Amino acid sequence: MKRQTRQKRRSKNTNAGSSAQTTAPKKKLTRRDFLGKIGYGTLGVAVAGGGSWFFVEEVRATMRESDLSQIGNGIPTVVQIHDPQCSQCVALQRESREALCEINGDQLQFLVADIRTSKGRRFAATHNVSHVTLLLFDADGQRRNVLVGPNKSEHLSGIFQRHLARYAKS
Repeated sequence: MKRQTRQKRRSKNTNAGSSAQTTAPKKKLTRRDFLGKIGYGTLGVAVAGGGSWFFVEEVRATMRESDLSQIGNGIPTVVQIHDPQCSQCVALQRESREALCEINGDQLQFLVADIRTSKGRRFAATHNVSHVTLLLFDADGQRRNVLVGPNKSEHLSGIFQRHLARYAKS
């Protein structure tokens, strides 16, 4: 069998100066391709918008939770003395939020005093407590109970409901 000789390919750099270069013809955009791209674009915009909305709501909720001036506004309040770098604090926050989900929406508010901020440190020092602590306030802003250490949501739920029964304004 006879061997066939291969032709050498020209590199792009060899004819860089010549104007006789040929380019591949552009593919014509069909209606189907165009509508497909619109669908993907719409999906991308929807995902980006949903992600942005979620992020904004998360930031607003965090800002609302850190506003300690809400204590004594007529709603009983639970304040967590919180260190975001402490695993026990993060677990307590998760358990507290889970327990609060079982209670009717606006009857009890949950706030967070972050001890990494000067405001949170002052608040903790005023009440002579450290992190991994929950402070329960009545509707008038008087401290009524202190829970120290991690707790399960079932235990916290019962405590929160008894607190509401005693100190909620009717």
